[in-house]
Parts: sequence; structure tokens; C-alpha cells
Amino acid sequence: MDVALPSSVGVDSPAKINLFLGVGPLRADGYHELATVFQALDMVDHVTAVADPGTAVQLEIAPGSGRVPKGGTNLALKAARLLKRKYKVKQGARLILSKSIPVAGGMAGGSTDAAAALVACNALWGLGLALDELSELGAELGSDVPFGLHGGTALGASRGEVLTPVLTTGTFVWVVATSFTSLSTPEVYATFDRLNATRDVPAPAVPRALLAALRRGDHEAVGTHLHNDLQAAAISMRPELDLLLEAGIDYGALGAMVSGSGPTCVFLAKDPEHAMELAVALSGTGLCRSAKIATGPVPGARITRAQD
Repeated sequence: MDVALPSSVGVDSPAKINLFLGVGPLRADGYHELATVFQALDMVDHVTAVADPGTAVQLEIAPGSGRVPKGGTNLALKAARLLKRKYKVKQGARLILSKSIPVAGGMAGGSTDAAAALVACNALWGLGLALDELSELGAELGSDVPFGLHGGTALGASRGEVLTPVLTTGTFVWVVATSFTSLSTPEVYATFDRLNATRDVPAPAVPRALLAALRRGDHEAVGTHLHNDLQAAAISMRPELDLLLEAGIDYGALGAMVSGSGPTCVFLAKDPEHAMELAVALSGTGLCRSAKIATGPVPGARITRAQD
């Protein structure tokens, strides 16, 4: 008996931050060896996949989503087309993307959109693929896509796509300060290479003390061990980020860092009340476009609605 397929599937997929990002030497394949700790936050993008009578996959951007790539470079669109091609799907789909995660902000917004598209189209087309199978596909699209599927808190190795779950106790409250500008991830890595051209870059390793702090739910210790090897490169390209980080520490943040390749900055708060005070204070500095409160860890891309 044929199983009825849904007419539309809605998926939420989370932003990520790197609690630790160690960047190693440039590899022969053009990527850097990474040692990182990801955490997924409850700041989400939403992708709805709608069944289409045609055979093509198309993309619509919801109003208010910012300057999102609309063509073939959009990762959500690439993900759906890859899934369709790989499994010889005859049906089409219309993807509707609604963004809350900053575009080109260092929080894997494009990668998590790809994760959402994979989950949505897997359900829409009735493929029944397991999470690990979707992750293999996701790794072909970008290093952060597998984490967008898994979520939680995880170690990332190789170029970030090899994941190991990290035991984490409790909930961490963050203030996410978005920038007035964006940064290109390849350009930040190129700046990192230039800044480190005269020294041997060591193989990266995640500190055991950070993993132990996450296991205990020790917020102060986690704040102490926040680190990002790309931060100096991002600040060299956007010097105002240094002032924003200093302001956050002055206002009592347990830790502050540039998120990923930037320019978004994140600040670990003591509790929800402190997060509210910190967000208001940072908003008043004029150094960021907005300061929003987010919590983690949360699950990866998940179906929120399926309509028959």
C-alpha cells in the first residue's frame, strides 16, 4: 500500500556557536584542520518544503530575512537539489526560507538552512533517510551542515564535520550581538593564514578543562575557557569588534568572543536576568546592530509541522 506523502513540511534549525575553535595548518585539500566545540542555540531559521506539481526545486525568501543568496549558491537550495539528484527523486519542491540567524555572521546560518532543507525534503519525498545518511550528504555541502542536523553540544574534528557528542549539564544563556556589517569566511581564514605566515601553526586540541566544565555545568569555568583562533583575524578586519568584546566583559559577561568567523559576538551571561541587563547595555553602546538573548544547547534540525 502506498504511503501518503505530506503536502508540506516545516523545519526549525538552530544557530551554532563555537565555544572553542582551534585552527590548525592548511591541509592539502585547501581546508584547515579544526578542533572545535559546537553548541546549538535556540535562535532558529525556518524552512518549509511544499510539494510542487512540477519537477524542479525552487526557493522563496520570506520577507524580513535579510540579504540571503537566492540563486544556486544558496545552501538550502543546493541541499534539496543534491538530495533530489542523489536519490533520483521525480517530485519537485518549493522551499520557503525564513531567517532569524544573522547572514554571514559566523553562526552557520547558511549551513543550518541546508540541514533544515535536508530534513524537510527527506520527509516531503518520503525517502526515510536516517540522520547519519543525511549527515554524509550534508558534509558534501559544508563543514557545519552535519552539526546543524545533530545540534546539542559536540566536538568537531577534521574540518568540523566529524562529530562526537559532549556531555553538557544545564542550560547556558548567551547574548548574541549582531554587527552592522558581515564577514566572508574564506577571507577571515585567508587573514588568519597571513597573520600566522611566519610561525608554525600547531595542531589544534580542545582543552580538557572546557569539556570538564561543560560536564559539571560550571558556567564561570566555561566562560574562562572560551576561545577562537579566528578572533584576531576577524578583529583585524573589523577593529570595532574588540571594543564590543571589552564592553561585554565590563558589563559582567562570564566570557566573550567572536562567533566562528564573525562578525557576530557572543557573551556568556550568569543567568536570564543578567542576560537581559547585558543585552540592554550592549545595545546602548552603538557598537552592535542588535543584542538578543539565546540559550543552548538545543536539538538540531527538527520537523515542527507536517501537513497532509
